[in-house]
Amino acid sequence: MALTQSAISMTLRISKTLMVVAIALFTSLVAFNNITDYFTNLAFIRHVLLMDTIFPSSRNMYRAISSPILHHVAYVCIITLETVTAVLCWMGGNRLWSARHDSHMAFQRAKGFTIAGLTLGFLTWQVAFMSIGGEWFGMWMSKQWNGMPDAFRFFITILSVLIFVSQDNDALDKHERPGL
Repeated sequence: MALTQSAISMTLRISKTLMVVAIALFTSLVAFNNITDYFTNLAFIRHVLLMDTIFPSSRNMYRAISSPILHHVAYVCIITLETVTAVLCWMGGNRLWSARHDSHMAFQRAKGFTIAGLTLGFLTWQVAFMSIGGEWFGMWMSKQWNGMPDAFRFFITILSVLIFVSQDNDALDKHERPGL
């Protein structure tokens, strides 16, 4: 029995919604863990900013930040970005779920918080961890405090969901489909 285009489109809408909720759950857990186990993860931020575990021959040590206050500021900024990402994704998932039976344009408009949350999540792990932590502070050189593989996994997953959700392929009515 073949599925109708409308059934496929509804499946896509539900799939997009569930993937956004999965990212919301993930980022909520990350933020929760960073808040409730603050000092364990602060040690990670501290060592990355101190650059005390990178190659001793590195000429980039002038970039190190030794101020404990700035370590806390950086960590609180990261937790804030993670929390806002989670909130936006929860709001976006709720809006997508509420709009799943609505018109094509209404469902597209419901993607606003989702796209904002996924974009912020991508930027958090790509910019804060990969670019700033990984490249500016040389985190990639640390055997103990290299969070780049995890950051890559996180932002690629988020980016994949962002691309999927952004696709304009979920019109329920054939007259609403782009190009028809």
